[in-house]
Amino acid sequence: MLPYLIAAIAIIGLPTIYIAVRYREYRKFLAGAFFVSSGMQWYFYFAKIPIPLIWTNAVQSPLLSGVRGTIHFLLFLVCLYFGWFFHRKRSGLSSDKSNRKLTADRS
Repeated sequence: MLPYLIAAIAIIGLPTIYIAVRYREYRKFLAGAFFVSSGMQWYFYFAKIPIPLIWTNAVQSPLLSGVRGTIHFLLFLVCLYFGWFFHRKRSGLSSDKSNRKLTADRS
């Protein structure tokens, strides 16, 4: 089972992280997804509802739902900040153009 989990993380998780770092709109989407997921997980925790895992005899305990809800809420806060509020400073061409205009005006 562990090799399958590692393969799934490598195949699905790494490209997702790359896209999330690169594109701001994707971080906005992830913020909403993590918010909904944390709310559902906390609901399962507070209602003490065990969740059966598909195609297995295993059941996710309400305590694990509370932990997952907390982790997803923290990921929501990170994605919310970097998706909506944080603006990366532009470097390179845009600052060069404004500097050229300023020096041209002074001459």
